[in-house]
This record gives sequence, structure tokens and C-alpha cells, in this order.
Amino acid sequence: MERTNVLSNLAANGSDTAPDVIAERAFEFDIPTTDLLVIAGHPVPTELLPPQRDTTTMKQFAYLASHCDHAQLAALEGFVRSLPHIKAPGPFVQPTSPYLTPAESGLAAVFNGMIRNRGFGIRELPFLGLSLSTLRRMVEDWQPTPNRRYELCAIAGPLGWQLPDLFAVVGEPYSPGLRPVQLCRHVGRVFTAAVPLTTPQLIECAQEAGRLSARENHGAWQPVSQGFVAERPDFP
Repeated sequence: MERTNVLSNLAANGSDTAPDVIAERAFEFDIPTTDLLVIAGHPVPTELLPPQRDTTTMKQFAYLASHCDHAQLAALEGFVRSLPHIKAPGPFVQPTSPYLTPAESGLAAVFNGMIRNRGFGIRELPFLGLSLSTLRRMVEDWQPTPNRRYELCAIAGPLGWQLPDLFAVVGEPYSPGLRPVQLCRHVGRVFTAAVPLTTPQLIECAQEAGRLSARENHGAWQPVSQGFVAERPDFP
């Protein structure tokens, strides 16, 4: 079955699919098992979640990674994956806010679960071209709007998802002319690789990202999908 059909079916009827079958599909499609579990409405085992970590450190790491071009992102991903997995005292818990009530079901809950899988709250995400109020709505009650395709293009990169796959999950029609807004999925691959890392290790990764990019001043921030479009190796 075509992968987009499989993903659409998981989003619609995934609660009837066994977690081990979901894990097989995740491996086949090169998609995090945690994401497919969230999409299918299954709980994510705590051992697959990030460890407890300092969210400010995660935000700094994400920001510095977003300055890297594709060759630097590949090197950074390799560095991240080379670090040992260290047993940590408990799983990551998203920061709470009196101004935010995450949805318990629907697309908003899926989006929030997917960023949680990577150790993010909405304030820890790198700049996506979306306002904080928009992100808040997307985790509280993400209903269909004329802007939803734009919003999907904005979040696909940091999640490390290909656009056709993410559009299939949400049930939006995908057009090949659509492009990521700020960050491409190679940035998201780095965030996914960093899932097992502790706060001290994230500090190491942030330092390595800064060293690789050298944070050259272009007069304005130059995210990878806008500043290095010609170098993008395998869109979408």
C-alpha cells in the first residue's frame, strides 16, 4: 500500500493497529516510532521519550543548529549520534503554562505529542515563521483554516518529516509546489537524533553547532531552507 495511504489510515484508525506493527511501519518509512504511536492514538512508552532536560538548553541547541548549512547539518547529526546514551532520572515533561491548555485529542494533541517526542514545548522550538499565538492555537485546538497548509510547511522541517507524509496524516491535499517555510527536514533529523541526550550533552551539541556554522553574520538570520536552497539534497 502506498505510504501516504498507510499514514492516512493510521491517523484515522490507528488505535486498531498493534504497536509492534506500527513500529515495523516506522522502520520501513524512516519515521520515529514515537510519532506513529502518537498519530495512531497509542501511548508512547517512557523509555522512548527524551530524558529530563533543561528546556533553555534545548532551545539554544535548536537555535544554533538552525544556522548550519547542509554539510554542517550532516556533520552535526554525526556528532550527535556519536554521543553515548546515558541513563537519566525520568522522561522529559513539557513545561506547563497557565496560558496554555494542550488538547487531549485530535490534530492539536498529535502536534503537541510530536514536539514532546523531541523534547520541545512551543517556546523551545526554533523560529518557524509562526507567531507564539499561532503555535498556542495549534496545540490547543488546531482546526482547519486557510493557513493550515502554510502551518504544515512550517513545522515539517523541525519534525524531520517529508511534506507529503505530514499532509497525508493531516488529510490536507499536497502539491509538489509547496516548500518548507524556514527549516528543512535535515534540521529535524538533528533534533530527532538528539532525543536520548541529557542536558550536559545538549550543551556539547550546541557548542559543536556553533563551531560548525561559525555563526557568520549575513545581516539577518539565514535559516537553512531559505539561505541554502541550492544545496538541498533531497527535497521534499
